[in-house]
Amino acid sequence: MLTQLAIQDFAIVDRLELDIQGGMTAITGETGAGKSILLGALGLCLGSRADSASVRHGCERADLSARFDISRLPAARAWLAERELPCDECLLRRVVSAAGRSKAWINGQPAAISDLKALGERLIQIHGQHAHQALLREDSHLALLDNYAGLGDDAGELAAAFHDWQEARRRLKRLRDQGDEVEARRQLLRYQVEELDQLALAEEELPSLEEEQQTLAHAEEILRDTQFAADCCESDNGGALALLQQAQSRLGDLPGSDRGALANTLTILDDARIQLEEAASELNHLAASTELDPERLGFVEGRLSDAHRVARKHQVAPEELPGLHAELRAELDRLDAGDNDLDTLSEAVNARGERYRQLAKALGEARRRAATAFADEVQQQLAFLAMDKAHFDVVLQPRERPAAEGLERVQFHISANPGQPARPLAKVASGGELSRISLAIQVVAASHSTIPSLIFDEVDVGVSGATAEIVGKLLRRLGDSGQVMTVTHLPQVAAQAHAHLHIEKRARRNTTRTEMALLDEGGRVSELARMLGGVNLSDQTLAHAREMLHSSQRPAH
Repeated sequence: MLTQLAIQDFAIVDRLELDIQGGMTAITGETGAGKSILLGALGLCLGSRADSASVRHGCERADLSARFDISRLPAARAWLAERELPCDECLLRRVVSAAGRSKAWINGQPAAISDLKALGERLIQIHGQHAHQALLREDSHLALLDNYAGLGDDAGELAAAFHDWQEARRRLKRLRDQGDEVEARRQLLRYQVEELDQLALAEEELPSLEEEQQTLAHAEEILRDTQFAADCCESDNGGALALLQQAQSRLGDLPGSDRGALANTLTILDDARIQLEEAASELNHLAASTELDPERLGFVEGRLSDAHRVARKHQVAPEELPGLHAELRAELDRLDAGDNDLDTLSEAVNARGERYRQLAKALGEARRRAATAFADEVQQQLAFLAMDKAHFDVVLQPRERPAAEGLERVQFHISANPGQPARPLAKVASGGELSRISLAIQVVAASHSTIPSLIFDEVDVGVSGATAEIVGKLLRRLGDSGQVMTVTHLPQVAAQAHAHLHIEKRARRNTTRTEMALLDEGGRVSELARMLGGVNLSDQTLAHAREMLHSSQRPAH
């Protein structure tokens, strides 16, 4: 439950710190005193939209925080634990700058505004002063019934199943609509892949073929020139090696007195002879290994020609053909895969549709059971609110077509007077009746909520007198098992509260401030007297207020 609310420089509040207890707390004050400020500050802590108007005039920022005891809120504790945040308690903080920008923290850790909203939904429920207007919208009836029966998870699972089913149906329709195009594409791919399969060009094969083609195409020239070079090096008819040997022989026959000067020259010539012999040997080997193979040359040139022809057809470079082959094969495999097969996809659509129908049927049965119990409880509350002649019913009607919400629509029907048929709520109830019906529905919904902290913002509008006292008793009963905060203008409601928070606007010099304080017994009597009799409080009004408070606080027998 909410245990503390701290406000600094927000609207016309400079600094305020409220310790809030369990039970029912009434929030009262003159119109315009700032009751909405309290709820606005709490709303910002729970992720409401912020703007620069939130900041008190002349200040740089507004700083707001709300502390919650979550010992009885397993869903909130689990949410915090999943994000590795401390979960002994929960502190939400929101800072809004004068420029309208805001930052948020959860238990001291920076958080997104969406996180505040998600966690806030697990901490507190706010029933606004216009909640009875929401009851005129049929879509709110289904949500109220599901929340009452605890069917939120089932409804979410059904919605997910519906979206899965519809997505499969859309895919099947696209496939059928594009059937001719897909089949034409499949046939083209099969032809192209078969052609590339026949070519079977391997990675790095093309450079090897081009090199071999060059060798085979110039084999005759290579053979002629290498043989000529080999003959130049070593030939019986005067090759370079024979001439070199002659030079060595002549120099070796010179007189001894000159041999010392020629020793270096002879060594160079000897090295040259060895190098020349090796060159001649390699040239002879190359000439011997070079073969004229027209048949192989024709095969290589034909393969290269095929590769270039196929590449031109696909408008890619020849070396890109292996990669293209893999891409086209993968696309063909995808088209041939079961997920894109009409029969397979049709079976998937049928299976998902059947799953949706089973979930919808189970949820519909649960809703019908809950509808009877919900109507009975609302009927009891209506009787308590002096509408014992009215008859309330929850009607489930089949939808024209399946929807994410299920196979049925939910409508709240009411017959305000005996003998009149029950009709949709929006077509029957007057303003005052609608307020009481709305309160009865909200009380029933709140009594089944797993969240023990509830805020009612002027939900008692449109009622008065004895009915107002009954409204107060209803809210007090809710507060007996949790925490209820209610903004009210009715003394009969405020008197029922366990605690009373008074909000007052004060003008001092050139500034206006809102002050809030929990009232003691004397303060409560004075505030109830003001609500009963206006500004000038007589002894009779004070006595009436005192009696109203004392009688409301007596334990029920």
